[in-house]
Amino acid sequence: MNELATSASKVIAPLGPISTFVARHPWAGLEHQTFEQVVRKFKDTCDVDLLPNVAVLNSAWNQGEIEQQFIDIVLKQWLDAQQLEMPREMAEQFCKNALRLNQKRCKQIAVSELKNMAAKLSRFNYLIGNSIAVQTLSQRLEQHGIENAGKELNNQMIKWCKLFLDESQAIWSMPNREKGFYQAWRNLASLDPALQASLRKQIKELPLTAEEALREALLVLEISYSDIQSYLEAHLLSLPGWAGMMLWRSQENPKDQSLVMDYLAVRLSMESILIKPYLPIPEQNHDLQLEDLIASWYHWGDVPIKAWSHLSSAEIKARLNLAYRFDHVVRERLWLEAWEKTYEKQLKVKITSNKHSEKRSGKTALAQFAFCIDVRSEPFRRQLENAGPFETLGTAGFFGLPIETCTLGSTHKHDSLPVMFKPKYQIKESASTNELTKYKQRKQAANSLGGTFKTLKHNLLASLALPEVSGPWLSLQTLGRTFVPRSTGIVMRKLKDHWQQKPSAELTLDHTHCSNSELQVGFSEDEKVNFVRQALKMMGLTEHFAPLVVICGHGSHSTNNPYASALDCGACGGASSGFNARVLASLCNLPEVRKTLAAEGIVIPQDTVFAAAEHITTLDELRWLYLPELSTAAKEAYQYIQASLPKVYEEANAERLGKLPGLSSQSKNAKQEAEKMAEDWSEVRPEWGLARNAAFIIGDRKLTEECNLDGRVFLQNYDWQKDRDGALLANIIAGPATVAQWINLQYYASTVAPHYYGSGNKATQTVTAGIGVMQGNASDLLSGLPWQSVMRSDQEAYHAPLRLLVVIQAPSEYIDRVLSRNRDFRQKFKNGWLRLASIDPKGNWKSWG
Repeated sequence: MNELATSASKVIAPLGPISTFVARHPWAGLEHQTFEQVVRKFKDTCDVDLLPNVAVLNSAWNQGEIEQQFIDIVLKQWLDAQQLEMPREMAEQFCKNALRLNQKRCKQIAVSELKNMAAKLSRFNYLIGNSIAVQTLSQRLEQHGIENAGKELNNQMIKWCKLFLDESQAIWSMPNREKGFYQAWRNLASLDPALQASLRKQIKELPLTAEEALREALLVLEISYSDIQSYLEAHLLSLPGWAGMMLWRSQENPKDQSLVMDYLAVRLSMESILIKPYLPIPEQNHDLQLEDLIASWYHWGDVPIKAWSHLSSAEIKARLNLAYRFDHVVRERLWLEAWEKTYEKQLKVKITSNKHSEKRSGKTALAQFAFCIDVRSEPFRRQLENAGPFETLGTAGFFGLPIETCTLGSTHKHDSLPVMFKPKYQIKESASTNELTKYKQRKQAANSLGGTFKTLKHNLLASLALPEVSGPWLSLQTLGRTFVPRSTGIVMRKLKDHWQQKPSAELTLDHTHCSNSELQVGFSEDEKVNFVRQALKMMGLTEHFAPLVVICGHGSHSTNNPYASALDCGACGGASSGFNARVLASLCNLPEVRKTLAAEGIVIPQDTVFAAAEHITTLDELRWLYLPELSTAAKEAYQYIQASLPKVYEEANAERLGKLPGLSSQSKNAKQEAEKMAEDWSEVRPEWGLARNAAFIIGDRKLTEECNLDGRVFLQNYDWQKDRDGALLANIIAGPATVAQWINLQYYASTVAPHYYGSGNKATQTVTAGIGVMQGNASDLLSGLPWQSVMRSDQEAYHAPLRLLVVIQAPSEYIDRVLSRNRDFRQKFKNGWLRLASIDPKGNWKSWG
């Protein structure tokens, strides 16, 4: 049973706490199936549409994002792949009519006549009977209008999952949690006064172990062995958020490995108890589907209902087959493909018509900036390059460092790398014993004050007096946050910094033995060289070093935002990548590292200095994190940068704010407006995040530096001429490209199925159990992005739900090689989870697939 539960869990994604929000590919475990197969599976199993709906498509059409020529092309390709058994012109006309958006069916259809004809053609039911997916019996009960069992079952699961998974909000924790979810639920649910006595008695009589209970429930429900995995999948998809949190816990803690099976045992046991009186459940009526097919020919093929009586069996079969195959899934998929092809054409025109700048030719830039590939870096990089003799590079935001970070005076550790990898090293901040002790005392005092407030709030008697005690201070803060958020935020931050007085911290870069850590603390000398070499090659910086090289991490700043971590670095597990930037810059400045690299041919000039900074995306500003002693040339570069940054901030913010609803790009002071939004605790959209991301370009910056890519493209530096064995490209595809695809599909899912994969309106969200958000008190644990991150308004989407287009600047044999060697990437491409194009050395664009 545990193996079946594990296999079934591939239909959901592990969902970690919202405080460390991670970009998750919702269908990562299903990529062995085609994109269309998964779309159909979700529609049939849980009635969720995973393709853009008519409203989204219509908006894209009206804005010129979909061209008619590509509609014609994708339809022709689809028809060419079909065995029509009818005149091509007739089939083509039917499909063209069916593809029209905003159709108004003016012709009324006689319902009785339609039903009679469907009954006459019922012998053709075999054409449509094989696509019915396995659904839960409680769902089928609801569809037949017999019992509201599905809703009741979900409500029960939500209640018990909240109790079991709670991390901070419940005053009393759920008893027996250490024994697992099933045991804790069985002991408590049998005493639940909200359940009828007969139900409580049946729960009390359930088997003692989760595996036995799951097996018994499947027998009661009469699920055949061949359908067990599909049936378990259907239950996991009923509440993918709560099930996803159980899956995440099972992967994070060895003691919780059986949590998914526990969850399924609870759910199916409860289902068998609730619906046992209604078994067996009637089968679905296929005549309704026949009626839809006949009606589609009436509306789109101009075939009157009576005309079916005069058609031969072969003609009936051909028409029904075509209508059945050309269903809404195919129609919406073709529209999506046409949208994607239109975007690819527009991107191709931008890039191939770009006259590559010669401003860097033969000269070394005054300063070089290595940014994360994040799409929000593209507009900032563009403005920075326009401001002076600066060169920017793109690379993954964790900079190739597989580290766990631990900041000064903190016991909290954070994996600072993509979630598909595990950290191998721990890097800590350290200070002198005296300074560290004083800093810890100040932090402890601040934390004690917060802890006391929380304790008083949860205490029955103390909570009555708490408003009088805290009222004056909190009232001032409320007024400030409401009416002068920018000034209040600045004052609060200064007070915090003044109180904490964080001392200068060093990084534990050298390998030290530490019994308190499961990971190696620091790096060996060889490891330091390896990580610097790898990072420099990945960003394409192995020669022509500027006097000042700035490694730029990125983070975000917002107030009263449960989704704050969703705006941080997707490559660093929902945290700022500034720590990684500081580590890499520090390693690059080590004399012994430079000496070893010079012997290999990577010569870093003596007067070149590496620094670290952080791009704050909600403010479009650069904050210095690590600025070592500068050489004369580096100091000149730094002063030039400082003089140029104010204009960069203003231009970048003006461009970004102009895309936010209700704001004008002509604001007198865009920087101040951005600061106000970041500090305003009522602001539901401090920035767009990575919305409208659409492409990932792997190539030289010269390819795109004169292009306005509108903040929609991940940019990864790559020079195929320095990668003869393809190792660099393979690493880019396995790392940054995969992270970008996960981000892309999370935004896609939150747009096309906001009620299922999104998290609804921020204004009505409820933070629950300290781990995530819900809508109200009885919803799924919401796993995706809020409405305000993907929608411009209630009626109009801002994010364009397109599958990621990966563009590689390299000869075709490089792409052939990476496809042949990387099975996962080949599977993503072949099964339609991403798209692929290349630009050869002569500048020719090729679409793959």
